[in-house]
Amino acid sequence: MQNNKKIIVILGPTASGKTKLAVDLALKFNGEIVSADSRQVYKGMDVGTGKDLKDYRLKFPISNFQFPIKFKIQNSKFIEIPYHLIDVVNPKTQFDLAKYQKMAFSAIDDILKRGKLPILAGGSGLYLQAVVDNYKLSDIKSDLILRKKLEKYNAQELFEKLEKLAPKLAAKLNQSDKNNKRRLVRYLEILAQDKNFKSRRGQRKYQALLVGLKFGKDILKQRIFKRLLARVKEQNMLGEVENLRNQGLSWKRLEDFGLEYKFIAWYLRGKLPYDQMIEKLNAAIYQFAKRQLAWFKRWEKQGANINWLKDSKKIEKLVREFLK
Repeated sequence: MQNNKKIIVILGPTASGKTKLAVDLALKFNGEIVSADSRQVYKGMDVGTGKDLKDYRLKFPISNFQFPIKFKIQNSKFIEIPYHLIDVVNPKTQFDLAKYQKMAFSAIDDILKRGKLPILAGGSGLYLQAVVDNYKLSDIKSDLILRKKLEKYNAQELFEKLEKLAPKLAAKLNQSDKNNKRRLVRYLEILAQDKNFKSRRGQRKYQALLVGLKFGKDILKQRIFKRLLARVKEQNMLGEVENLRNQGLSWKRLEDFGLEYKFIAWYLRGKLPYDQMIEKLNAAIYQFAKRQLAWFKRWEKQGANINWLKDSKKIEKLVREFLK
């Protein structure tokens, strides 16, 4: 790892304001953003995944802000903050951690090569850790026949199979992993071809400053509910799911994406009334946020130094000192 290979990592649970902070830092430190979100890679899944693409376009000139113009200015009205790993694959296509890691490394290396600051931002703990800790991942290709057989089982049954095949690997999984069918299927797919496989860290490629955003329980709940209502009532999240369905995505595929896509798919199929859909989805998103925080806590126990801050001035000072 070279000293000049420095990256900023912005992490936190859903609805904590990661995108806004990443954009602010990119503007101030000549950066480009690399998304670390397992669903934002998919095209056409904008509202439900919280891409907030409008946040990457800032009106120009920006009042009360002094900085050298290093960003693309469109029609003398907007500054475009460059972003990567958003809208890179069709939602019908399978996309796994190994593909993400390869693309993230490529994007970060390109940003560094051009003398700019990579800002890795997102809430998918596994994706973040795969990049920061340089996970050594298997390059074994998909076995579609085996995958089709495995997908008939539920998450509990898949985890039990994994325990029998690789008890040490199974013991390392957190609750989120244990309930993630796609991830469990991939582990079993790899083990079928490589019985000695184990997820392990390599030598870090970059020097990373980790900045975490989190709020108290009540505030986080309020932020999640407020954002959910905005997505449903103002941003046409129901229409987004209907559009994906019209493009040929199966109900099963939509449900596999979880959270917004799962509950709205149930509503559109008449399995849930509207009010109950909102109530259950809101609760599910909050539980998801708790699992994200549990992942970050586990990462800290493994040695990650996450700077949990809220004050933008303190964060800016920390970044500035890190980049010296």
